[in-house]
Amino acid sequence: MSFLKTLFWVIFLVGFAVFAVNNWHPVSMKLWNGLWLDSKLPAVIGASFLLGFFPLWIWHRAMRYRLTRRIATLESGAKTMAANFPTATTTPEKAL
Repeated sequence: MSFLKTLFWVIFLVGFAVFAVNNWHPVSMKLWNGLWLDSKLPAVIGASFLLGFFPLWIWHRAMRYRLTRRIATLESGAKTMAANFPTATTTPEKAL
């Protein structure tokens, strides 16, 4: 699975590099109150990707951490309950 993740990121970065080389044009963006930002197109696209990616990535990591802790708590509780539960012994039934 780690190989696929690495392969995805390598393909993504190579694609972005090809896109950046072919689209190295200045762009102007109006931000607010007459404030303009002049930058290159790949920088604008990269910044917008990071602005969308990082908050969701942080949320994903937080939820994963919370659920991992919850699973660990439930597993330890189940082990405690199993240790305290008396074992059932079976007795052979009398033959008729």
